[in-house]
Amino acid sequence: MSAPVSPTSPASPVSPVSPVRVLVCDDQALIRTGFATIIDAQPDMEVVGECGDGRAAIDLARRLNPDVVVMDVRMPVLDGIEATRQLAGAGVEQPVKVLVVTTFNLDEYVYEALRAGASGFLLKDAPPSQLLHGIRTVATGAALLAPEVTRQLVGKYAARIRPAQGVPDDVALTPREMEVLCLIANGQSNSEIAVTLVISPETVKTYVSRILTKLDLRDRVQAVVYAYRRGLVT
Repeated sequence: MSAPVSPTSPASPVSPVSPVRVLVCDDQALIRTGFATIIDAQPDMEVVGECGDGRAAIDLARRLNPDVVVMDVRMPVLDGIEATRQLAGAGVEQPVKVLVVTTFNLDEYVYEALRAGASGFLLKDAPPSQLLHGIRTVATGAALLAPEVTRQLVGKYAARIRPAQGVPDDVALTPREMEVLCLIANGQSNSEIAVTLVISPETVKTYVSRILTKLDLRDRVQAVVYAYRRGLVT
């Protein structure tokens, strides 16, 4: 049985000085309460709602408009993967940033959640500082995966996400942007890309931003998946 839905504050417009508004979704009440307690103790964060299943997460997220949803994977009624897809997947008009928390490290469930639109993942046994860092990172629009972890995770399932048939050329990207995209997909950080291409880290950031904008991608995780889908890396 899923836990009762318990929104704790009304939705409000987000301003630059507003705290990060977080929705916590986990079917285990003890974990959910623990997360909420840790988050609410931060001066720059607030828990706007809690729930115990994916369907409730979707309903609350659409009503409360949180900045970040902390989402479990295995839940009743609707699992976290499908809930993530409906909140942050392709075609969603107003996607919500989702941080997946799971007991599975580099597991297929995590891969599916990232493919569904999640901005990153954490293990449930991570220390509170990592949870807070993860929420802050995802809230800024960045991905919460170290480049080498991204490469390992997506590479493990590359055969499943690469199309069976040919795909059109990526004419929107310049040769240099294509080069940067491939390096991102190969697991290089901005500083490593800067060394490889003999350019400044600031220039790399500019290229990354252009790539994400041109391809309508939210973060580096989606860029890696995109590159594998297009067969740009193996």
